[in-house]
Amino acid sequence: MTDPDASGGSWTLLTGHGHVLVEIARSPEARIRDISAVVGLTDRTVQAIVADLEAAGYLTRTRTGRRTRYMVNHDSLFRHSAQEGLTVGPLLNLLAADGDDTGPASSQ
Repeated sequence: MTDPDASGGSWTLLTGHGHVLVEIARSPEARIRDISAVVGLTDRTVQAIVADLEAAGYLTRTRTGRRTRYMVNHDSLFRHSAQEGLTVGPLLNLLAADGDDTGPASSQ
């Protein structure tokens, strides 16, 4: 990842909630500490975000022994009025892709 300050500011396009949801879509069996390391947030912050996302219906958690598996609800709607009626699934599919897809031309 490039240094955000080198390109004109410290903001990122996605919020912490967006980063966590994308990482869970990529790795549904990831631990909180693994997600934290990838998104650059503390474990406690990621735990709070996961609780927010679960309460809003964006994901569900299932415990199996000591492990937690997450399931993302791709049919959840964006919360902002500018995206009214749009589901998060297509964006998550794009951002969580493993990199094998080279773009629209590869699906033809």
